[in-house]
Amino acid sequence: MSSVANRRSVMTLFTLPDCIDCHRVRIVLAEKDIAVDIIEIDPNDMPQDLAELNPYNTAPTLIDRDLVLYDARVIMEYLDERFPHPPLMPVDPVNRAHSRLALFRVERDWYSLAMELVSGDEERMNKARDLLRDSVISAAEVFEIKPYFLSNDFSLVDCTIAPILWRLPRYRIDLPASSAKPVMDYMDRVFSREMFQNALTDAEQAIRP
Repeated sequence: MSSVANRRSVMTLFTLPDCIDCHRVRIVLAEKDIAVDIIEIDPNDMPQDLAELNPYNTAPTLIDRDLVLYDARVIMEYLDERFPHPPLMPVDPVNRAHSRLALFRVERDWYSLAMELVSGDEERMNKARDLLRDSVISAAEVFEIKPYFLSNDFSLVDCTIAPILWRLPRYRIDLPASSAKPVMDYMDRVFSREMFQNALTDAEQAIRP
């Protein structure tokens, strides 16, 4: 176990300043008001401590005493179970399964495109931009059903969707006001949450100054 883990009694999160996976973990931490030591790292100069803790040398990486977690979804679900109030997943198995399926689809359909949008390959980025824009617009009716994504309560699904929508200006994606109004209303609701704002890094705040 690294020196970081040994010397810290408070939970520690290694995070990047502008990363959708790190962002969604920080939203969960903020929503639950968890005491955590957040270490913002330079992607071009990863600390040796992190390499000792995480065989993939990636962020987000969470340390809670002797436990080390390094997958965003695993971290989020762990935090929701370890700190159950406020709950960010349904209690009953059927609705919990629906939430997990929604998380899977957002990660597979939108997060994969977001990764293409920072690939540096112009052709791939243009294709991903069009696909993500069309996919968000096509989901507009779903955003209209309830205040949050298919729920009356803010959930891990919202924690996962919000970092993508926050970055639409960076991805050079403009949504049409006519057909995407439910998405825009949803963004207003989520982005205005105090805990969402508290979770933003300086680099993320600069996306929507």
